[in-house]
Order: sequence, then C-alpha cells, then structure tokens
Amino acid sequence: MLQETTKDMAQAQPVSAPMEAAGARRGIFASLAFYVRAYGELGKLRLNAMVVVTTALGFVVGAYSIYPTVIDVRRLLWTCLGTFLAAIGASAFNQAIEGPRDARMKRTLRRPVPSGRVSRAHAAYVGLLATIAGVAILCPTSNGLTAILALVNVILYAAVYTPLKPRSTTNTLVGAVVGGIPPVMGWTAATGAISLGAIALGILLFAWQIPHFLALAWMYKEDYARGGYKMVSTADPDGKRTGLLSVIYSLALIPPSIALVFFGHASPVFGGIALLLAAWMAFNALRFAADRTVRDARRLFLTSIAYLPLLSLALVLCVRTPVIAMLQSADGGLVSPDVHGNGANGGAPVIDPDITKAAP
Repeated sequence: MLQETTKDMAQAQPVSAPMEAAGARRGIFASLAFYVRAYGELGKLRLNAMVVVTTALGFVVGAYSIYPTVIDVRRLLWTCLGTFLAAIGASAFNQAIEGPRDARMKRTLRRPVPSGRVSRAHAAYVGLLATIAGVAILCPTSNGLTAILALVNVILYAAVYTPLKPRSTTNTLVGAVVGGIPPVMGWTAATGAISLGAIALGILLFAWQIPHFLALAWMYKEDYARGGYKMVSTADPDGKRTGLLSVIYSLALIPPSIALVFFGHASPVFGGIALLLAAWMAFNALRFAADRTVRDARRLFLTSIAYLPLLSLALVLCVRTPVIAMLQSADGGLVSPDVHGNGANGGAPVIDPDITKAAP
C-alpha cells in the first residue's frame, strides 16, 4: 500500500511542478500589481497629471515669449518628469502625515496608509526618494531656480498646508499657492526667470484652486469634520461664506487672464475665451451660493475640472506667437513654421540646431 502511494506521488510530481510554477508566477504578478496600485494611489497620479499639464502650459507660454518659433522638447519633458516626481513626493508625505485622520473619512479610508497596505514610514520614504529624484532631475536639466521652486512647493505642501488642515481654514489659501507654483516652474524652466507673465499665470491657477476646493469641501463637509479638518465648509453651517468666496474667486479668474493679454503673451481672442470661461465658472458659483446644495457644489466642482484644460488649450492656441504646427525633430527640438515669413527658407519650417543650449 505504501509502495503504491509512493508510486502515485512520483507520477504526480511532473504534473504538479508546472502548476506550482504557474501559481508562483501568478503570485509574483499579483504582488507586483498590488504594489503598483498602492504606489499609484500614494502618489495621486491622476491629480498630479494635472500638475504636469499646468507646468507644461507655463513652459510653452514662457518659451514662446523668448523663442517665437521653437520649443526645446527635451527640456520640456525633463521639466515635466522632475515636477511630476516632486509632486508625487509631496503627495506621499501628505498621506504619511494624514494617515490616522484619513482612516476616519469614508472618502480616504481606502488609501494605502489608512488601509494598511503601506506603512506611514514607508510612505515617508517614498516621499523623500521621489522629492530627491525630482529636484535632482530639475537642477541640471532645467535650472536651479526651477529646482528650488519644486523643493519649496514640496515643503509648503507637506510642512505647511498638511499640518494646517486640522488647525485653520487658511489651509485652503496655502493649498492654492501650492497649486499656483507649477506653471511658474514651467515658465522658469523655459526662460530662467520669473516675469510678470509667469506671475499672472500663477495667480490665475491660484484663483482657480479656491472655488475648486470649496466645492469639494462642501460636498464632503461631514467627512472632513469626521476627520478633524478645519475647512471653510466645516466652519460655515449655512454655507453663505463658502458660496460668497466661490463667487469672488471665480470672478478673480478674469484679471490674470486679461493680464496675459496685456503683457503680450496671448492674443485678444484668448481674452474673450477666458472671459467666457470665467463667466461660466461664476454662473455656477452663483447657483451654488444661492442654494448651497451638494448638487450645485458638484456642478461647480465639475465646471472647475473642465475649465482648466479648456483654458489651457485656448492659451496654447492663442499664445502671442501662434502655435500653427509643431513636429518633433530628430534632435529633440520642435519644428515650427516661421510665422513672420522672415526665415532664410522663405517661411518653411525652421529648426534651431542649438535649441538645447539656448535656454539658461
């Protein structure tokens, strides 16, 4: 009987080995997917993708203010990568600090730290490594000013905004400053300096953050209160202050938009489009201020999400030297038509072979 059992086991071994190997492979892929998903949530990839968009916007508008027909694509891509990593670092630091409070909120309890998938210390290590990597990329590929702005923004987000959330409603203003810095970083990466146009673009993004945050905070005011956060909405039972601030900052989108036209960075067409978009925001802010319902807050929130890409597209298309055609060249520059028709090739696409050395 024992011999027969041993024989059966020996015969079964060749069959079970591939199955065990397949199971091991599935386990490896499952573990890999687990960590990829956890790190993706820790870095808030979707949110920080918008940070990259605003950084690229600042780069393009800034670059066209100096180099009317050519953009350094290599520098643009390195700037976006460095900014993205720095933003991931800030998000990881934020979740490492807020883990216990996130566990109290329905909206955030499934995040990596409160759910136990990632420890607070691990999240802090990820934040440190991502921040170092982002700054290390920006310093040699963009310039020192852009790297400093990235580091300052991480510090503002992790060491000022995050600890301020359970202490004061002014955290929303600090968070808006953090959101206004990335387009300035893009501008400085392209030009090496902070100009009036960069400031106008930063103020525009700052103003946009306020109604965006206020609408979100009103939608989840009970959740924020449960987490112990002092938001404008949690300190505003009837919502009148929240609604009024939403209207004020929606209207505040107009001056910096017009300033970009006044400073010569965008055409009057952009000014008209920006006015229409700001009016759309203000209209939905007024609806929210009038009724202060969750439905109206959600409408304002969704409007703010649509506003930013629409405004960015309008600005790129209406930048003072219009972007008519851009094709990536083999050496990493951008091919763009000579819109002034002054080129030696009679207006054909031109390439600056030294574009990667042109910017400071």
